[in-house]
Amino acid sequence: MKDPRQVILKPVVSEKSYALLESNQYTFIVHPTASKPEISDAVASIFGVTVTRVNTLNRQGKKTRNRRTGKVGSKASTKRAIVTLADGDSIDLFES
Repeated sequence: MKDPRQVILKPVVSEKSYALLESNQYTFIVHPTASKPEISDAVASIFGVTVTRVNTLNRQGKKTRNRRTGKVGSKASTKRAIVTLADGDSIDLFES
């Protein structure tokens, strides 16, 4: 089993992720090879909450182009996890 801090990399701070907080869902950027059970166990051990559901999505990195040279590159691809917590549980990290 992986270290929980290596599975959960950082929380996602966006308008959409803050809108999901009302339905007790939290969004994290996770390691690209992390599975749903690993993500669930990592969130439960780090924050001490009960996880009821984990949804994952892979976001492809956007293509970028240098203005001066015209070289094409890309931003990094990320894997995100939307974690639903049990009723009554919350993560204080987002509510400060």
